[in-house]
Amino acid sequence: MLDNLYTRRSIRKYKSAKIDQSTVQVLLKAALLSPSSRGRQPWEFIVVEDAGVLEQLSNAKMGAGHLKSAALGIVICTNSTISDVWVEDASIAATILHLTANSLGLGSCWIQIRERQYTEAMTAEQYVQEVLKIPVHIKVVAIISIGYPDESKLPHTDNTLRFDKIYRNKYGSIL
Repeated sequence: MLDNLYTRRSIRKYKSAKIDQSTVQVLLKAALLSPSSRGRQPWEFIVVEDAGVLEQLSNAKMGAGHLKSAALGIVICTNSTISDVWVEDASIAATILHLTANSLGLGSCWIQIRERQYTEAMTAEQYVQEVLKIPVHIKVVAIISIGYPDESKLPHTDNTLRFDKIYRNKYGSIL
């Protein structure tokens, strides 16, 4: 697991290769195995492979442009009527997707949608809901872009870990 955590990096450049359906199924199984508060599983996932739809979604907010070159986008949604901690549950699922993608040799990047703007008058969430015909009670937390990496980044090392952010027994007491 630590090797996966050291090597997982946000990838924003992808090769044009498609992802085979058996690999997509592995990603989706991983998402569905994500833990959730009280086992309520409020998350829902929209798999987007259509290049035209990916391009539309890449306009949802600033910083999402790389989605149009991804082979796959997985929209992380959640039913806000099922759980009061839907943000956390959806975030856990997104993290599981990142780690699973990395373990399969894929690159991925989190595209924050919740609390972001499409325009001054429309949120990124409203835009994504409109594009994908998502009902208003289904909240959009993020989109995970996934594809075969067309960039390489050095893995994290112990020298880059912020051990100064870890305390023992009380805040401020250095480990």
